[in-house]
Amino acid sequence: MIVLPDNKKPGRTFVTNPSNAAPSNTAKHENDGAKAFDRRAILRGATALVATAMAASDAAARDYGRNAEPQRYPDPDIVVIDDKRFKAKVGNTAIKRLYTGCLWAEGPAWNAQGQYLVWSDIPANRQLRYLDDDGHISEQFHKPSNEANGSTFDFEGRQITAERTRLVRYEHDGTVTSLAEQANGKQLNGPNDMVVHPNDKSIWFTDPGYGAVSIYEGQRANTGSVQPYQKEAVYRIDAATGQITKVADEPFKPNGIAFSHDYKKVYVCDTGTTHYPNAKNIVWQYDLNGDKLSNPRTLIDMTLDGKSGFPDGLRVDIDGNIWVGAGWVGPGYDGVQVFAPDGARIGQILLPETCANLTFGGKKRNRLFMTASQSLYAVYVETKGAHNC
Repeated sequence: MIVLPDNKKPGRTFVTNPSNAAPSNTAKHENDGAKAFDRRAILRGATALVATAMAASDAAARDYGRNAEPQRYPDPDIVVIDDKRFKAKVGNTAIKRLYTGCLWAEGPAWNAQGQYLVWSDIPANRQLRYLDDDGHISEQFHKPSNEANGSTFDFEGRQITAERTRLVRYEHDGTVTSLAEQANGKQLNGPNDMVVHPNDKSIWFTDPGYGAVSIYEGQRANTGSVQPYQKEAVYRIDAATGQITKVADEPFKPNGIAFSHDYKKVYVCDTGTTHYPNAKNIVWQYDLNGDKLSNPRTLIDMTLDGKSGFPDGLRVDIDGNIWVGAGWVGPGYDGVQVFAPDGARIGQILLPETCANLTFGGKKRNRLFMTASQSLYAVYVETKGAHNC
């Protein structure tokens, strides 16, 4: 989830000046963050930024409506940039819009046992569920959801969700267990996304605090800082003891998180440009050593043709490629961007809306589900998700 800047100027809204060097983690985070933002004002800038491009493309805009004509194969919005490295495009399939009507769709997670997808509509304070057997949508699967954002399922099939104020787990008997509400002796800013390690069942989650800087998607903390209660960070919960440990705080605002396909690395999206002038739209890479992270560095720079959008959520396939939900730039950029393990961009899935997050699901784990602004999209790919959810 991201909350967008209030004082960005039109024409500069989505363009940064990324470098290959990772930004430093210093006390200036707090000073830089004095300029707080919200999503509504930046949307006005976004409208001005992409109006020309949108007007030019309206005549040929793709119709995702129920009565739309079938899409001719191959789908032109599945873009191969490097045909030697991007082998996931299926020539005889198309991107489908499964649902629309959300305010801000986020946090998709696949339940393999139940064969369903759950995702969040944050401002509407609900979670929805898509049933794979007949395509049925439960529009109020969890309501109220405490303005929930990201979700996952652990290796016992229990749903873990980042609510606005805490991280929770839905137990098999229907009760809800609070896993984390505080860290470092302070209230969490607002958890966002999480993953579970298969070996020790530890839970790794991000805490950027977007739900505490916006009325639309939460409750404003009114602490006078874009760090609502403490420095934004990545945490680990020990499955045996419940102990919460900070494992990284280099990202300005850590957002999506994923393990590499071999569990040797951890990737973290940084959407700190929403609040920090010195931040970059990048994906960080860490070495994973047991219960610790080390060697932070920039793996992915989101700049494409001189424009840079937010890397919000991400997943990894069995070949180690990294699929990143991206947007706030416009046509030709917004959707999913696919990167090789070395960070090179190799493909895109273009959507008519900003894509916040994604996950692999379906019976073969070869269907990519994408939560994009108001809608849920899906497309079959010639690969599989590396992880259970």
